[in-house]
Amino acid sequence: MKLVAPDYYKEFHCIADQCRHSCCIGWEIDIDEESMAYYRTAAGDIGEKLRANIDESGEGACFRLTEDERCPFLTEKGLCELILEIGEDALCQICDDHPRFRSFFADHTEIGLGLCCEAAGRLILGRTEKTALAVLEDDGEDDAPDEYEQEIIDLRERLTEIAQDRRAPVRERAQNLLAAGGVCLKEIDFPEWADFLEALERLDDSWAERLEDLKKEEGEKAGEQWDTALEQLLVYLLYRHLPGAAEDGDVQARVGYVYVMWRLVERMFCAAEEKSLEELIEISRLYSSEIEYSDENGWEILEKIHGMMC
Repeated sequence: MKLVAPDYYKEFHCIADQCRHSCCIGWEIDIDEESMAYYRTAAGDIGEKLRANIDESGEGACFRLTEDERCPFLTEKGLCELILEIGEDALCQICDDHPRFRSFFADHTEIGLGLCCEAAGRLILGRTEKTALAVLEDDGEDDAPDEYEQEIIDLRERLTEIAQDRRAPVRERAQNLLAAGGVCLKEIDFPEWADFLEALERLDDSWAERLEDLKKEEGEKAGEQWDTALEQLLVYLLYRHLPGAAEDGDVQARVGYVYVMWRLVERMFCAAEEKSLEELIEISRLYSSEIEYSDENGWEILEKIHGMMC
């Protein structure tokens, strides 16, 4: 079995206390069974604190967040007390893994970095080189690919080539993805999408402020100097979301999702008074946090995409 990732993957590292939007604030932190077994037997004061701050009243265990929704082990300096006291091996799986995501295929597994993390966003959107995939691990086993999965991978490769064709403006490339994916969509009604997204489950109130930008009349385009960063966003969306069709068989809706989400983020960026890479990173971070990390929101959006199809 092979492990595949974008070629920038190994460059990522957590910026810990330098992070402005810590993943240890506001997020529910589930504890896997293996970590829970360790926490039950951890010695000393840190062991007692662990057991005092775990909630097992639901279907699974999770840390009890403080009144201001911080992980109880996040220090005032923005560092993890578990790492400081015990080491990185003490992290539960979700903390050790974040912001990574995976897609599973018959013959390989893909891993990527989510844009909900500002450090990942800076790495991905700040690249000038075209993104390619690389094999990180290979156990030498020649697993047989699934025919349908291979069709999706081949389609994603063709769409990625279109997204990275720098002879055309990036908005034109995004539009071309629809025809290449066999998708016909009605025109995007941005104010309607703003109202729709505002009614979904929300993590951060600043997302609502960004959605208000979708209700404004469209201003000037971002400018060709931002084409490369917006290209990286488009390639990221293709890499992350096309594989979902291997589970639900809904290739056209997935292509439509990529296009619409890209246009929404791009439209918010165009509305920004001062455009910068950090501004695009922040808008992308909010999109990812609010949509990509909520299964319920994701399914609601796919249903709406279906309603847009010609």
